[in-house]
Order: sequence, then C-alpha cells, then structure tokens
Amino acid sequence: MAGIYLHIPFCKNRCIYCGFYSTVRGGLRQQYTDALCREMAMRSNYLDKCGTPQIDTVYMGGGTPSQLLPGQLRQLFRQMEEVFIGESLSRADAGREITMECNPDDVTEEYAAALGELPVNRVSMGAQTFDDGRLRFIHRRHRPEQVVQAVERLRAAGISNISIDLMYGFPGETLSDWQSDIDAALAIGAEHISAYSLMYEEGTRLFQMAEQGLVKEIAEELSLEMYNVLIDRLEAAGYEHYEISNFARQGYRSRHNSSYWKGIPYIGLGAAAHSFDLGSRQWNVADIGRYIHGIGKGEIPMERERLDKDTRYNDTVMLSLRTCEGIDMEELEKVFGSKHAEYCKQAAERFVNQQLLITDGRRMRLSRKGLFVSDMIMSELMRI
Repeated sequence: MAGIYLHIPFCKNRCIYCGFYSTVRGGLRQQYTDALCREMAMRSNYLDKCGTPQIDTVYMGGGTPSQLLPGQLRQLFRQMEEVFIGESLSRADAGREITMECNPDDVTEEYAAALGELPVNRVSMGAQTFDDGRLRFIHRRHRPEQVVQAVERLRAAGISNISIDLMYGFPGETLSDWQSDIDAALAIGAEHISAYSLMYEEGTRLFQMAEQGLVKEIAEELSLEMYNVLIDRLEAAGYEHYEISNFARQGYRSRHNSSYWKGIPYIGLGAAAHSFDLGSRQWNVADIGRYIHGIGKGEIPMERERLDKDTRYNDTVMLSLRTCEGIDMEELEKVFGSKHAEYCKQAAERFVNQQLLITDGRRMRLSRKGLFVSDMIMSELMRI
C-alpha cells in the first residue's frame, strides 16, 4: 500500500505559531493547481520501485486546502485518478481514506455540499480552542461557533469521519480553561481528535513575541498536567490513545498518518511536500514561485536524501515508539539485523527497569510515565 499527499499552501492569513510552509498569494491558486497536475504526470512512476503499491490513502494538507475552489479540487482528483489510481475515486469507497483539511469558516453550506460531491470521505479541521480570545491571539480567523456549524454541514453533506485539532498551553491558560476546551470538543462528537502543545518554533511570529518578552510560555508542570487531563478525559469518553498526540473512536484512526508511523511509502506533491520510497526521502522547494516556474520548465525543484541503515533504523525507532503498538522487536531484527536489535534492547533496558518502557516479549512501547519523557527515550535508543 502507499499514500498520496498534496500540499496546498494557501492561507488567508498566517497563524502566529505555524511553522509549515504557506503563502497568502491566493491569486496563484489556478496556476498552482495546474502545476500540481503536471507534477503528478511527471512523477507517475515514483512508487514503482516500491512494487507499484495500491494507493490506500490520499491527504490534502496545508496551508488551507479549503482555499481551493471546488472546480480546482475536481481537477486534482481527476488527475489523481488518471495517473495513480486507474479508476474513479468514490467517497463511498471504504477501501480508501481520502482526507482534506478545512478551515471551519470556509465550510459554508455551499462549500460543504460541493465537498459532498467529491471523493473526500474524511475532513480534518483546526479548531485549536473554543475560546474567542485565544483564537484571536493566535490569529485564527474562525470563531468557536463556526466549528460546530462546519461539523453539522459536513455531516449533512454525507461526510461522517471528522477530525478536529486542539491546542493547549496558551500564555495565561489555566487547567480549567483547557478542560472547557476538551468539553467543547467532546460535545461535537468528532470521530478523531488530535491535540498539541503550543510550540514556539523559531521563525514564527510567536517565537519573536517570546523573544521580545511580549508573551511567556506556561510552566512545564502545568503543560504536563494538561496532557494528563487530556488523556484521562478522552479515554474515559471512549477514545483510543493510539499515538502520542492522537485519539480516535474505534475504527477511526487516521490511516494516512498511521502509514507514516509504519514506514509505508508515499508521494508528496506540491511546494514543500515530502516523499518517501523506502530507500530515500525527497522534498520539493518551499517556494511557490520557484515550484510553479520549475514545473513549467519540466523540472521538479527538489532535494533528495539517500537513507542508510542507521538512518532507517532511527526513523523506525522514533516513529514506532510514538504509537501504542510500539516497536516490533522481531520485525526490527528481521529488517536491520541482530546488531541493531541488540543495540535497541540494551539501550532500552534501563527504561524498562524504570517502568518507562513496557515489553511483552515481542513488542516494546512507552508506558504512561514514558510518554512524558518520550523524546529522551527515543534519542537514547537511536544510533547517532
């Protein structure tokens, strides 16, 4: 199996915390759509070296994919069908997961109805918080009630698999504030919830504000307490905590993101999009102008990294430990050999003794305590 990722970089405005590549040059939407279609044709055989796997998932991320017009989305799906799928995509096709990220205020009744006529069968929305003041602080353009309206409109259009993103750790946010956001998210009844601590990434406006003393990060102890409350509340509500930041109702894990954590190949299309073909990683230039110009000349402006055994081992350890299944030690030894497997076991021994890792003979995964120091554990198990 394999996946397709399309990066749609357009945003009406930039959120102060976002480190992903995006642009407010909305006038380039049609040129960009055309370039994406040309890149698909140019890279039609990218996945051949992986055994020409079946496309199992499609994910449109951003940026804000819902900034594209319905006609542009139809154009992209038609090209995908012709180049990669070999048949018409259908929303009713339970064999494939087709996700599109949407901004809540883009989901008007008309836009939801248009999505209902496309193959999209899963929508992911960035709610972030249900507090109007915090939304304005991070420069989100939707209001809390628009998340509820968007979910209702999408369900009316026949899209029954909905994920929402939450964010915690805002400057001045209290534990009670966070619990209110969780309550609001649960009231929506989304099938999937992702939750992330507010990050101060270098190069973002939020990072600059912190450097200038305009905002202050919350205490680490409070952030950890918020994460604890998140896990307890969502698990009590019937959600499975299947990855460090992701929770799903039974049968609603994100299949596309899960493929990343399992090392399944995928092709990434568009400016700044990454691809993985088992033996190498490839990433397109993070510049929409250079991307469109290069594709127009029949060239793909990108860089590639060949992956040696140690790099692939490190990736496997890091990504596997993010999931509730953890590392399959038998598979690790089968793929990388006894030397790497023994290194992993020896490095993990002290964490097992500290009850930060749990082993059941074949698998090794993070304990609840281990989740809070996961970065440290992962780095210790890697071969640097």
